[in-house]
Amino acid sequence: MKRIDFERYLKRMGCIKIREGSNHSIWQNTKNDKQSSVPRHNEIVNITCKIICKQLEIKSPF
Repeated sequence: MKRIDFERYLKRMGCIKIREGSNHSIWQNTKNDKQSSVPRHNEIVNITCKIICKQLEIKSPF
C-alpha cells in the first residue's frame, strides 16, 4: 500500500501524526491514546499496515 494512502486512512480513522523521526513517523489514535510508528517508505507492506492498525486498535484497511 502506498504510504500516502495509508496515512489518509489513519486520518479517517481518527489518528493524528505526533512527530516525525528520521526514518519513521509516530501516529496516535486519539480515541484510546495508543501509538505506533509508520515507516517512511513509498510502499508499505500490507502485513506491516495490519500490524500498525492492530497496535493503534483500529480496523485494518484489508
